[in-house]
Amino acid sequence: MENFLKEQIKYGLKYLPKNLVKSFFIPSSNNETEAFRKKGFICGVCHPNENYEQIKGANIGWVRFDIPFPFDKDGNISTHYLSFKERALGYEQNGIKVMAVTPYPNSYIEGGADIRNAEGKEKVKEITTFLIKDLQGIVSGFQITNEMGMPHFTLPLNMTEAAEFIAVQLEAVYPHKGDIIVGYNSAGPQADLHCKLLPYVKYCDYVGIDIYLGCFDSFPGFMCLFDALIRYVWAMTKKPVIIQEFGYMSGGKPKTKKEKIDILASYGVGSEKEAKEKIASLVEKLPQSLKEHTKKVCENNESRYFNLIFKSDITNHFYREMPRITKIPGYDHTPEGQAKFYKDIFARFYKKKCVAGAIIYCYSDADHCYICGQDDCPIETRWGLVTRDGEPKPSYYAVKEALAKIK
Repeated sequence: MENFLKEQIKYGLKYLPKNLVKSFFIPSSNNETEAFRKKGFICGVCHPNENYEQIKGANIGWVRFDIPFPFDKDGNISTHYLSFKERALGYEQNGIKVMAVTPYPNSYIEGGADIRNAEGKEKVKEITTFLIKDLQGIVSGFQITNEMGMPHFTLPLNMTEAAEFIAVQLEAVYPHKGDIIVGYNSAGPQADLHCKLLPYVKYCDYVGIDIYLGCFDSFPGFMCLFDALIRYVWAMTKKPVIIQEFGYMSGGKPKTKKEKIDILASYGVGSEKEAKEKIASLVEKLPQSLKEHTKKVCENNESRYFNLIFKSDITNHFYREMPRITKIPGYDHTPEGQAKFYKDIFARFYKKKCVAGAIIYCYSDADHCYICGQDDCPIETRWGLVTRDGEPKPSYYAVKEALAKIK
């Protein structure tokens, strides 16, 4: 984890300020972006259900979800992959395009394709080439893996290896992509990843960025930062930009001091100071998903546990809260605040000539947080345009109205 942070800080200090400044003094379009926009602005949603008519009713034309690793341990086509194809075909047949995210590095490694050696590198190329050939006519977009630089997606690779993991796939699928648009994404500005991939953007139809302002960490977001981050990626790559993930939670509030003490007490400690002294035993008592996440990110190094749980974005998962400062001013984490966010943000995106599309995270509220496993953690459970039961929230109608104006 330290290597990830060191590389991001190094590249961030060197390239981020320079390119952020430069991005506001260069044109925000070229022939490529203009041609991309003429094909239609991509309006999509992540993790959809199969209510095709309801999705289309919100003027949403794309869906985005992951491709499972295509082979089982015996080298046969896996049932999970066949189910993916069937599901993707269902969207395509109902007039909804699919943006498919290729598998993560650990899936390739478990399947015998490790980018860190020559034989594994060739297998990575072969497998991704198989995917793009096999999915012709079924999917319309490829995103080569997801958010390299985020440890829980990237490990066990370091950033240099992760960039190569993307690069060899971009180059391999380029001759076979046909009408499928191909690119990669970054979690925020991610200067290190973009710098390493600059020689390979010639193989991209777009470059993606995921932006979650006012939703993570104990830090406010501002609408103007969307503009800055988008223009930064444009300045770096000169490629059409797709916001591959963005969204805003419809719920979550701060915990009181007493509520936090009660949560600590449930783990057998009376304060964070005492938790630090008993951190190894506390980790063993965490919900299974959060325990596994902690051990994976910290690489089973107990000296890292305390800072991850109590001094990072994982703190909000531990306390199951949304800190008071963590929001965009004027947009509360309520159903109405979420709707207001979507009403305003799409018009903002569409005005930027370098932006080719935006994909909402996500379609339905989740029944539990995929990071910590808790059903009352707001961090990953209240992003949806519809409820867990599929009932439209105010944000569904806000998206419908906003997209009707730019179709």
